[in-house]
Amino acid sequence: MSEKEFDSLKLDNQICFPLYAASREIIRQYRPFLEKLDLTYTQYITMMVFWEVGQINVKELGRRLYLDSGTLTPLLKSLEAKGFVHRSRSKTDERVLNVELTGKGAALRDRALEIPSEIRQVINLDDEEEAVLYRLLYKVIGGSEENI
Repeated sequence: MSEKEFDSLKLDNQICFPLYAASREIIRQYRPFLEKLDLTYTQYITMMVFWEVGQINVKELGRRLYLDSGTLTPLLKSLEAKGFVHRSRSKTDERVLNVELTGKGAALRDRALEIPSEIRQVINLDDEEEAVLYRLLYKVIGGSEENI
């Protein structure tokens, strides 16, 4: 076989690699801001859902964040241990686990308010580039920004 036949296996020819590397870089840029809030990136995006809706069941939370229950369970336990959320079983269906934002978790939102603008400065995309990237990334994950 010629080397040309293996071109599809070159790292530079993979769409997955720049997506992976960009994701890691963005999360690395968030780290100093999130450390001040005692949150990891995954905890932060989870809190953003709570700041938006206040209460949600675990299944719906997983759908919104593209996370499975194996990832969500320890994540929610950690957020509950910090006092940011409270977990409880549904009174109408014991199989459903609801999670609710606490007052302490709601207060954290004020401290997080500047993070998006700080990250925008670091990422250095203009508004049009950001909109195109946003649309393309949601196309890749098969979702629609209207569902979020």
